[in-house]
Amino acid sequence: MQSITFSTERLSVQNVFAPKTRVHRTRTAVVRPSAMAKDNSVTYSRSELQGSGGTQTQTEEGSSEGSSKYKFSLQPSAGSVRYNTGYVAEDAKVSLTEDGYYKLKDDELKGINPFEKTKLAKDALASLKWGNDLGPMATKAKEDFTAMYEEDKGQVDLRTKYIGLFHRPKTTYGRFMMRLRQHNGIITAKQMRYLGEVIQSYGEDGCADITTRQNIQLRGVVLPDVPEMFENFTKLGLTTTQSGMDNVRNLVGSPIAGIDPLEIVDTRPYCKMINDFLTDEDRGHKEVTNLPRKFNIAVIGSHDLYEHPHINDLAFMPAEKDGVFGFNVEVGGFFSAIRVDGAIPLGAFVPPEQLIPITHAILTTFRDYGARKNRQKTRLMYLIEEMGMDKFRAEIEKRMIGGSGIKSLAEEGKSLVNPKWERRTYFGAHKQTDGNNFVGMNVPVGRIFADDMLALAHLAETYGDGDIRMTVEQNVILSGVPDAKLAELMAQPLLSKDKFDTAPGHLTAHVVSCPGSQFCGFGQIETKQTAKEMSEHLESTLDMPKEVRIHWTGCPNTCGQVQVADLGFLGTQVKGPNGPEPAVDIFMGGTIGHDSVLANCIKKKVAVRELRPVVEALLIEHFGATYKKAVREPVAV
Repeated sequence: MQSITFSTERLSVQNVFAPKTRVHRTRTAVVRPSAMAKDNSVTYSRSELQGSGGTQTQTEEGSSEGSSKYKFSLQPSAGSVRYNTGYVAEDAKVSLTEDGYYKLKDDELKGINPFEKTKLAKDALASLKWGNDLGPMATKAKEDFTAMYEEDKGQVDLRTKYIGLFHRPKTTYGRFMMRLRQHNGIITAKQMRYLGEVIQSYGEDGCADITTRQNIQLRGVVLPDVPEMFENFTKLGLTTTQSGMDNVRNLVGSPIAGIDPLEIVDTRPYCKMINDFLTDEDRGHKEVTNLPRKFNIAVIGSHDLYEHPHINDLAFMPAEKDGVFGFNVEVGGFFSAIRVDGAIPLGAFVPPEQLIPITHAILTTFRDYGARKNRQKTRLMYLIEEMGMDKFRAEIEKRMIGGSGIKSLAEEGKSLVNPKWERRTYFGAHKQTDGNNFVGMNVPVGRIFADDMLALAHLAETYGDGDIRMTVEQNVILSGVPDAKLAELMAQPLLSKDKFDTAPGHLTAHVVSCPGSQFCGFGQIETKQTAKEMSEHLESTLDMPKEVRIHWTGCPNTCGQVQVADLGFLGTQVKGPNGPEPAVDIFMGGTIGHDSVLANCIKKKVAVRELRPVVEALLIEHFGATYKKAVREPVAV
């Protein structure tokens, strides 16, 4: 097959560094010219969210129609999802200012953490989203980044996170990671192509990561480019609004929503609806941005629980009550450096029209009463424990009655999720509801480069429906592939064994990794390359009868989610013969799905250079691995 030159009508990226030669990467060959991708977005009015739910009509995004009998019931309209009540409790820790912002009261300032002090000094969205501070910052950064940075480090290192920009002065001084919001993890080929071109323009400094929340993080971005990038994002339907700091992070849904023949409900329209509310349709939402800490939400669409509901602050589980479809509510799941906990039932059922009111009620309760002192004890679960579940639930119900006019918060309904369901693989080719196919690919440790992004965009347009879907395991799915094009897609170089394999081995299929010390100042070890090399070694050394989920995280903040892994490695340091050296704490026994269990630490401070035989022994003893015939003993490290 012949490679082609990517010819696109690209949106320009001004003031970027000239591309450098990538000596460690080769262009991924693809065939056939690309076509323009579609844009099928819809919005919903506030009156519909407070009403009876409308008629049972399918109105989800995209062209694929799911097989579930529970169709999205809210009619699209010319209106928008703008839900806000202005309510703040009298005994809340925050108060509403004249200009509509929520700030800590004077008598709540004692002992607050440094993040709260920086937030208090200047509202991030007022400065960077609604104000005019970003443009001058970009101009100053182009002239002298250090001078601009020294002028207000809090603005650069913290407030920019509210618009999706992350500066890591210890590791990538002067360059930013940019985090996108992609509700339900779906991006179009046209959007991916633009992002690939942006990364390409940064040469060796540019790459991207797929995250454990189904979105993309761009790396190598320089501040002078950002204003124009944001203009182009608006044209393309992309956004970074409220994707970091003390906001609700990316909305997670089923990666095969709307195309899964066995799904319970298509999560795409629900994720879009909630996302539009949270960001006030990309305007920025004053009522739910000054939270005590970050907040994660998942909408569950299948029996497979691809979305990992138990590790979210708020999870909507499909259910039925008195013949009405809706969601049972679970709350409080989280990871932190000092504690991890699974979500617990709120004991409540909400029909679709109450999804936004209950989300608003939970978030504003968290905003009003959540702790703001010890940063490690500010997640939602701490507030639930402080208030007690009964009082917490009553507060949610009170706010919903006052804000949306409901009479009461219903008790939990009958779950529609089959607890005995065995999770299906999404790797390889699978039939969709419409007779087409989706194809799941393993992206090694979630790292993608410009060539990969451009190739994905081309393949999605040429062979599929133009959508690129991401999973919480940092993998990719292409949807809408006709039978007639399937073989040719599967033969593409990007889908080869040494690239994005569609049939990965049992020890590489579900390797998850945070960025580690390469890009994160908190990272104690380099994770992604170490994880990739380890999985390749294990595949070449062991025969494995089943998949083993292996997670790597660089520090105790556990962004790599080692506690849900079969085997997890948490970065630390150990005293070696020549001083401190990279090491890991080993976790084992985490499970996902219906009987989810968080892993326990079984071994501390194992030097990375001594890790291979230790992992081999664990896999043999606990997971049924055996050495390949050509390997008779552990490989020396």
